[in-house]
Amino acid sequence: MKLVLTVFLAVVLDLLFGDPPGLMHPVVLMGKCISRMDRSLRTHFPEDPDGEFRAGRLMALAMVVGTFVLTGGILWIAGLISPVIAFLLNTFWCYQAIAIRDMLRESENVRNMLQHGGLEPGRRAVARIVGRDTERLDEAGVIRAAVETVAENFSDGVVAPLFYMVIGGAPLALTYKAINTMDSMVGYKNERYLHFGHFAAKLDDAANFLPSRMAAFFLMAGAFIRQGKTSASEAMRIWRRDRFNHSSPNSAQTEAVMAGALGVQLAGPAWYFGEKYEKPTIGDDLRPIRISDIDEANRMFFYASLVAAAVLCLIRLVIVL
Repeated sequence: MKLVLTVFLAVVLDLLFGDPPGLMHPVVLMGKCISRMDRSLRTHFPEDPDGEFRAGRLMALAMVVGTFVLTGGILWIAGLISPVIAFLLNTFWCYQAIAIRDMLRESENVRNMLQHGGLEPGRRAVARIVGRDTERLDEAGVIRAAVETVAENFSDGVVAPLFYMVIGGAPLALTYKAINTMDSMVGYKNERYLHFGHFAAKLDDAANFLPSRMAAFFLMAGAFIRQGKTSASEAMRIWRRDRFNHSSPNSAQTEAVMAGALGVQLAGPAWYFGEKYEKPTIGDDLRPIRISDIDEANRMFFYASLVAAAVLCLIRLVIVL
């Protein structure tokens, strides 16, 4: 019951405050650790595919074990001092592991920049939330990138942290964030990270396998709440057809739902680090994508987040009680 209360309070705090500026976020610390190990570990292993793979595997294991042991140890010590302190710290870390308000804020910023500033401000705004190159994107490309990111981050930034949170509190949720952060930093199939980031990318695939599929159904519920039965039915249809139209086994799960619910086509070719990658499309090209689709995506994201939190907490209660 205490953990359910922790998750509930964490969601409320995130909806109210998001990530306050100036407050050091655990993901920032994780990113610094990953960057440092990226540089240092390479010097201790041969500069060949096997050496890079072993260095990357060591980094990934160190981040996973280190995050879980450190956060779990701090909470254990806090519990020895005061159960109240441990509860508050667990709640605070869980709150930091969720990213509902910030995702809504960033995607709304893309919409505002496009509407009031034009294409270049829109490109700069969307560059804050995507990993692809944005300088070649037209307006439709910027909108599509924002909508895709809302869909993907519903799984990575909401459902997966909540899923691990209801199992093991902040230590497990933050361990997931460490895995996800590694994938976003080194999980690229380019010359530098093809071998070094391979283990981290596969670890992220495994960690997101179940949450991404749960997220697809939660997002369908969000589509039903927002747009009704027809939208949810189309979301299900496109999900069944296109959920594997991505190099990752997980990313297209929620993107397919979003494409079907909105009646637009997502994905397709994209540029990363100056190189074009041919990617299959997701959804049917029924109409041109428009700026208002960012708002619709955000509303589905919001409702689906509430559904996900409620369902996962209910499952925890049923299992525990």
